[in-house]
Amino acid sequence: MATDLPKSTVQLRELRLDDARALLDRDTTTSLPDLQDNPTAFLQSVIDGLCELSLKDPLTGLSNRRHFRAMQERTIDGVARSGEPALLLMLDIDHFKKVNDTHGHIAGDQVLQAVAQCLAKCVRPMDTLARYGGEEFAVILPNCHTSYGANVAERIRLAVEAFRIDVSPSTSLKVTISVGGAYAPEWIRSTISLWTERADAQLYRAKAEGRNRVSLDKQQEVHVSAEEKNLLFGHLALGDPAWIENLPADGSGATTLGAMQRVN
Repeated sequence: MATDLPKSTVQLRELRLDDARALLDRDTTTSLPDLQDNPTAFLQSVIDGLCELSLKDPLTGLSNRRHFRAMQERTIDGVARSGEPALLLMLDIDHFKKVNDTHGHIAGDQVLQAVAQCLAKCVRPMDTLARYGGEEFAVILPNCHTSYGANVAERIRLAVEAFRIDVSPSTSLKVTISVGGAYAPEWIRSTISLWTERADAQLYRAKAEGRNRVSLDKQQEVHVSAEEKNLLFGHLALGDPAWIENLPADGSGATTLGAMQRVN
């Protein structure tokens, strides 16, 4: 139920906005309207700009972990309700410490920015790409079927491998990435932690097997459509197929998701 906010007059001169304006002035994507022309629009633009900055990684301009985790939660909910496949990729720059030790941290920052730009060219507008931390990136690929998920991850790996990074007028570097991935369980309301742990395990596997490779936790194909599952289970799920993960597997006549997958 909506609640009316109390009417009040905000005196912008009494607000300490200098730091906020300085932050937004450094962000080329934000343009503030003239304060004198429309004080309300100016204040709203400051608020919107700060909200957007709070979701960005300052070095690469990609989404940060806060925003990424929120998108993970939204994706998990969508997969549980619709059964549409979604792939989580965790990507780590190989031997990144050697770049910092050999060429310095400024060069390391340039490598991170260049890899971020390369990855951004490899994903769709509907995908969510983030700098997850340090030299690690992550991508959520909604509506990514298991039949081509490995191909998508491999194309991303090859794009980074072929990318040349100029860190000085006389020095160019090439780096590689290791990629681990996992699909969100279909028709089951999983958790961010479990999904990320599965993708991380595959990333560690790619590292252990020699780096510069892709390792995916493959998910069994479910050949029953969303409409068919709704016809089968909708009267029990009350519109929410996430109930399936809680069904008993004690032989009482209930059919679990795993059993349904084996049948199909």
